[in-house]
Amino acid sequence: MDAVRDLRKKYCPAALFIAIMVAMVLIFAGHRELARGLILGTLFSIINFVLMGMSIQLRMQKTRRASTIAALLLVLMRFGFLAVPVVVALNYDKFHVVTAIVGLFMVQAVILADALRKMVVPGQS
Repeated sequence: MDAVRDLRKKYCPAALFIAIMVAMVLIFAGHRELARGLILGTLFSIINFVLMGMSIQLRMQKTRRASTIAALLLVLMRFGFLAVPVVVALNYDKFHVVTAIVGLFMVQAVILADALRKMVVPGQS
């Protein structure tokens, strides 16, 4: 599963870097709660992406029944993890709900941006 590991090494640091840069701009603009929400959501987005990679590996290593059960449990666990930043942001004023939700989509946004970049400038990897 080197391909999954390579994707994780490519997209997760990029997502975190973008979130940190945007958070720094937000902090300098005086919006600390927006920055905190974005970083919180991005961290959980990365956890979700790692868990997706684990679920792919589990599906390929076990029998059909065992892999189905493992995949279902991992999906439920991922949904639970994705709910954490939203619940935290709703309960604490130090985190902004909307930016936490935006952060939850940070890894997906980086993947989409990379795919669009490859469409616009073909031949790059």
